[in-house]
Amino acid sequence: MTETPANTALWPAPHASGAVTATVHVPGSKSVTNRALVLAALAAEPGWLRRPLRSRDTLLMADALRAMGVGIEETVSSSSTVAGAPEGSGEAWRVIPSGLHGPATVDVGNAGTVMRFLPPVAALADGPIRFDGDPRSYERPLTGVIDGLRVLGARIDDDNRGALPLTVHGAGALDGGSVEIDASSSSQFVSALLLSAPRFNQGVEVRHVGGALPSMPHIRMTVDMLRAVGAQVDTPEAGGEPNVWRVTPGALLGRDLTIEPDLSNAQPFLAAALVTGGTVTIPDWPAHTTQPGDALREIFTEMGGSCELTQAGLVFTGTGSIHGLDVDLSEVGELTPGIAAAAALADSPSTLRGVAHLRLHETDRLAALTKEINELGGDVTETADGLHIRPRPLHGGVFHTYDDHRMATAGAVIGLAVDGVRIENVGTTAKTLPDFPELWTGMLGN
Repeated sequence: MTETPANTALWPAPHASGAVTATVHVPGSKSVTNRALVLAALAAEPGWLRRPLRSRDTLLMADALRAMGVGIEETVSSSSTVAGAPEGSGEAWRVIPSGLHGPATVDVGNAGTVMRFLPPVAALADGPIRFDGDPRSYERPLTGVIDGLRVLGARIDDDNRGALPLTVHGAGALDGGSVEIDASSSSQFVSALLLSAPRFNQGVEVRHVGGALPSMPHIRMTVDMLRAVGAQVDTPEAGGEPNVWRVTPGALLGRDLTIEPDLSNAQPFLAAALVTGGTVTIPDWPAHTTQPGDALREIFTEMGGSCELTQAGLVFTGTGSIHGLDVDLSEVGELTPGIAAAAALADSPSTLRGVAHLRLHETDRLAALTKEINELGGDVTETADGLHIRPRPLHGGVFHTYDDHRMATAGAVIGLAVDGVRIENVGTTAKTLPDFPELWTGMLGN
């Protein structure tokens, strides 16, 4: 686990005095926004992204693509004077593809999507593209992308680290072809190669050869978004070989895409209803989606709530009782911190399984959750692939975040029921959820 960051400002987590009743407009999906930016940058014609997420991770992606020559024009209101802006779209980004080129330097921050999705794009550029980022980014796995690109014909200098910093020496094109990778540490390795594959001379055949593949919904999201812009993709679900994805070379279409709300970022607000016995409505919840956060409907219902998809959005209601559960979160690992927070307040033990890969996320999330909940009086133990949580009466104290946005929101959920919780560096939530403190206090009517 990484050290606690230098930013030690403490935010008093609001304590709920009663049942929460609120409607919370959750900003757009980071996962969809960053995939859409990459696909639009590789398209044969300009495209629009409506209601994109503007957060640290998505702005890093946009700035990186700009550094490689892509035009991205931002409008921030429906009264924008940008020619051709989608009518009534609110905020919109117009993406204008152009010849990718270096030299350029990309700051990935600590964004997994940026550090993994863009080296394949850089391999298509004409010239060197250097990738660097936050200290934690140096510790996050990249071997699957680096080794895979080398097999497909790219030249990459990483001093044999298999990690950042590195330089991709783009040659203006990439042969592509067949490649075997171990993506057991991150499904983003597969998505990274698939997203740029239509521009490879031979397309790509990606074969996963490692252990269990985590976060499959994110790969399905990548495939669906590729198909929506005209790519031909063969997948295991469509009768293909297990753990093999094939993308045919071809031009990508520019699209006018409206970004869905980020359902994973809706988690703390739904948890607020669960924890307080209240009701929270999330407008624009999609009836059909590949976002992993959609699993919250089933998971939080099992923990004691109920939900209904209405014209107003997803309406989630808690009963005031929280039940423990035994659940495999391998496909939805990013939901683990929020589920762990609710489980620490439950009336029976919980076992969260299938998430060993979380040790390689923004921080070692399993170690961090164990330490921080236990320091508030909890009883959490790490298992080989997850957590076992035995609810205990909790008390106030400092909840460290390790520069991890989902640690911060997990601490806020606990703070609803436990007076005196103070969140260290709540500003880290800006990674994917801008203005979280304001949204949180607004939900509580503070």
